[in-house]
Amino acid sequence: MTSVFSTASTSARPADPQALVLSVAQLRSLGVHPSTITKRCRPGGPWRRIATGVVLLGCGEPTRHQLLHAAIAYLGPEGVITGVDALRAHGVRLPAPRVVQTLVSAGRRLTPPAFLTVERTARLPAPVLIDGLPYAPPTRAVVDAARRETDPERIRRLLTLTIEEGLCDLDELRAEVDEGSQRGSAAVRMHLRTLAHTDACDVRRSARELARRCPLPPPRWDTTVLTRGRRPLGTVDAWWDDVGLAWSVTPPTSTHRPRAQQERDRLALASAGVVLVRSPSSMVRHHGDLVIAELVRAFRSAARRPRPTVLSEARG
Repeated sequence: MTSVFSTASTSARPADPQALVLSVAQLRSLGVHPSTITKRCRPGGPWRRIATGVVLLGCGEPTRHQLLHAAIAYLGPEGVITGVDALRAHGVRLPAPRVVQTLVSAGRRLTPPAFLTVERTARLPAPVLIDGLPYAPPTRAVVDAARRETDPERIRRLLTLTIEEGLCDLDELRAEVDEGSQRGSAAVRMHLRTLAHTDACDVRRSARELARRCPLPPPRWDTTVLTRGRRPLGTVDAWWDDVGLAWSVTPPTSTHRPRAQQERDRLALASAGVVLVRSPSSMVRHHGDLVIAELVRAFRSAARRPRPTVLSEARG
């Protein structure tokens, strides 16, 4: 089968980057007769077909952008670009993939050209329009890309880069894996567990470094706060027992303390009179001086009121 990237009648020169990619239906709506389209797309002609019903108004090798337009011209208005091309559109620095990865509704039946993969899905995402093309949201795009990868290092890099760019977090990725197709998801789940553990360890290490810099007494680490009747109120990462001050530095994506549990802990501790400082992982990592200042203010505030009648013990 002849590749869309080469023909016997054309050299490997690139197409004009300004050349349009249009469907045959669009050309006909513009008044171009079908015979004219056929004539211009013949070997040696000024145009070329790059998919069934899709024409590049040029004769060289299509650019990546032209291939993306060709994918949507072929799929029609419901098609969505996902995977690495979508991540690149959202700003993640990745090399262009071999093929354009796309999504269509579950009812479609297509035989795509060689430059295109089509996944039928019952969960077609609402696209994000970027430069006129419909892309999957970052969370869906990275999971779609990672599920098709076989190289563990590339899976890890895809997930890590998307998180580092702030396009999604581990909780969102886990939810997408749980809700989406399970084909190829086992390796993705394993890497998400590894990233969650690494993220939590990195944040806790940064927090301990901040505590050493902080002009306060050393706290107790990994503590459960209890009522006098020994009913657990919540778990905290650092605890100043003399004044009843708690500090939570566990990242919000922690597998040990999901968000709902963190909120329950916060309410229970506050109702018992504990002063609780919660620092997002990004603040702990990048704005340590602000976190230290907040801890000092909270310590002074806690010291000005009677210590709450609570107990504490190291977490098991």
